[in-house]
Amino acid sequence: MAKVSMVEREKKRQRLVRQYAARRAALKVIADNPDLPMEERFRARMKLAKLPRNSSATRLHNRCQLTGRPKAYYRKLRISRIALRELASSGEIPGMVKSSW
Repeated sequence: MAKVSMVEREKKRQRLVRQYAARRAALKVIADNPDLPMEERFRARMKLAKLPRNSSATRLHNRCQLTGRPKAYYRKLRISRIALRELASSGEIPGMVKSSW
């Protein structure tokens, strides 16, 4: 199990990303538009910089939904390799069996 504080921190980041997504996208459109005056683009960049750091989607990190493990994460299943193996061994994933040869 991952530290509860790290899992909670990641949940907070996800909440902030959702909360500020529209505002951040609007400011980025203004800041990246070469047709607008330089001052207006600069003001948009300054407003972007004032937003919370954790509201940026690049700060998110995928974590296992069951254990909170940050590494060896399968995107399709949203769980780690260790949790996947445990679920497969206990027969909770239909059609998945442990290989043997």
